Amino acid sequence: MSFDAAQLHQQSIVIDGLIIANLDRSVFEDMRKGGLTAANCTVSVWESFAKTVDNIANLKRLIRDNSDLVMLAKNVADIERAKREGKTGIILGFQNGYAFEDNLGYIEAFHDMGVRVVQLCYNTQNLIGTGCYERDGGLSGYGREVIAEMNRVGIMVDLSHVGGKTSEEAILESKKPVAYTHCLPLGLKDHPRNKSDAELKFIADHGGFIGVTMFSPFLKRGPESTIYDYVEAIDYVINVAGEDCVGLGSDFTQGHGHEFFEWLTHDKGRWRRLTNFGKVVNPEGISTIGDFPNLAQAMQKQGWSASRIEKVLGKNWMGFFRQVWGE
Repeated sequence: MSFDAAQLHQQSIVIDGLIIANLDRSVFEDMRKGGLTAANCTVSVWESFAKTVDNIANLKRLIRDNSDLVMLAKNVADIERAKREGKTGIILGFQNGYAFEDNLGYIEAFHDMGVRVVQLCYNTQNLIGTGCYERDGGLSGYGREVIAEMNRVGIMVDLSHVGGKTSEEAILESKKPVAYTHCLPLGLKDHPRNKSDAELKFIADHGGFIGVTMFSPFLKRGPESTIYDYVEAIDYVINVAGEDCVGLGSDFTQGHGHEFFEWLTHDKGRWRRLTNFGKVVNPEGISTIGDFPNLAQAMQKQGWSASRIEKVLGKNWMGFFRQVWGE
């Protein structure tokens, strides 16, 4: 059955499970151009509690100053309103539990500020558990308490950069389903950040969610990748985990330069180098957030049905958010 892919994209709720762009009005304008309904935007990686609060305050001011384009999204109703009003809902998220420091009370405080997604670890070990670039000892006792408190207040548990053992224990520990907001399959490229078929199936079998990234160093053809390589990766994950628990998690780094990557790829943002990706080139055809409409067309060309495209663009994320956050 034929359908208009451009029209389908325009009508759909489109959600990006992870954007770490240097947010400003030009990025917000690109979000509108791309028809993006909502995005989990990173406000903390290696920052302390106090610095993270500062980041949140600055982003909220930026959202207010650009309220014709964006709005803060704290729940499903906010995302639905963003769609109605032609805006992008900005979801506050962390890529590291580092900012919780050793104080469980900070978790509810951050929830009160609007934070709705927190990745437990970023690549290495913290007080909660271990990332994917170190020998993984699993969840700490404190980590179990952190998950319980995140479940209680309604913050989604993200495991994208988390090690395999810590991830498995977190999936079993959490009373609410958890997510890999931005990952790729190990079956297409052998990389420490990519997830094995067993890991993808395990999270799906426990009600979890998988956002697929287009970060080219993790894609099969690296910097030579195109939008069709991204669609291939999403298709691969769907074949392993099913089409109802898979969505987008681009990991767009739009607007950031060399200095940002130097900070991001060092342990604690300071010393030991973890990774060296060189110049990161987004896949041809989806080089900016504004290129999102190309994705539905690429999916259609690869034989996807309208219903599958609609699910992966954002419908699946919405169902998952309802489970974790409520309405």
